[in-house]
Amino acid sequence: MKPSSNPHFHASALGGPNVGFPETQADNERSIGEIISQANNLSPEQIEQILAYQREHGVRFGEAAVALQLANNDDVLWALAQQFHYPYSPESDVNKSLPGEVVVATQPFSARAESFRSMRSHLIMRMFSGPQTPKSALAVISPNTGDGKSYFAANLAAAFSQLSGRTLLIDADMRAPRQHELFGLPESSAGLSTILSGRAASNVIRPVKQLPSLFVLPVGTTPPNPLELVERPAFGLLIRELMTKFDHVIVDTPAATLGSDGAVIAAKCGAAILIARRNHSRLDDIQYMVNTAKIGTTKVIGTVINEF
Repeated sequence: MKPSSNPHFHASALGGPNVGFPETQADNERSIGEIISQANNLSPEQIEQILAYQREHGVRFGEAAVALQLANNDDVLWALAQQFHYPYSPESDVNKSLPGEVVVATQPFSARAESFRSMRSHLIMRMFSGPQTPKSALAVISPNTGDGKSYFAANLAAAFSQLSGRTLLIDADMRAPRQHELFGLPESSAGLSTILSGRAASNVIRPVKQLPSLFVLPVGTTPPNPLELVERPAFGLLIRELMTKFDHVIVDTPAATLGSDGAVIAAKCGAAILIARRNHSRLDDIQYMVNTAKIGTTKVIGTVINEF
């Protein structure tokens, strides 16, 4: 996605000088220094060493700890996340629990993560512009495979989950599902396909451990008739029911080259955002998708150009 102009955060921008507050204080009442000290089991001597370095060089506690190799940048970012209740998966956990493509979680202070937060703000303003605006799920659609649609849906859902309330990401790409891979979820035969085929299983919605307010409904078994499943009334009823249980619902869809599922899903959701790839997507394909989506009552929020 097009990078934001906002600068990266780095260790020198983080942390405060105060340590040694009572452990009973909430994280948002504790300094970065205290959180780093407790998380790394720093001794009083080590804390004094950091404070001396801080006074001598005029830097923040976090930068001093990193310079003395008593903490690392990941520790500082984690402490900041704890203080502001900001879900964050340290880079050391990448490929262990949460793959690195969900940059909003694994690289929360990067330009790419900031661009997703910016998109989230624009979508909120467009989708909830007035008190009478009906609540809609948001379908993520694209003309071709490889446009970055699933990557966009995953990171957008992660960005929404960092607000108050609960966010659900539905993998409705029953032709080439990816969301279970992007979030490191184990493969399962239970999911959206089993619900729509009348073989619903319990606990098909999976929580994402690293992002406590984010939940994923995976595809489950890839069905032979995905278009017929989303055309059934059950899919629309399911979307409406889930919108009463979650504050935000993001739906990943198949590329248009694989079938007309995306347009059908968008109609059931009520709103859609189109993902195109720079120097790859054809203008007539984009226009065709917009026109197809607008045949019904779908509100096309806008188009995002993926530059990668």
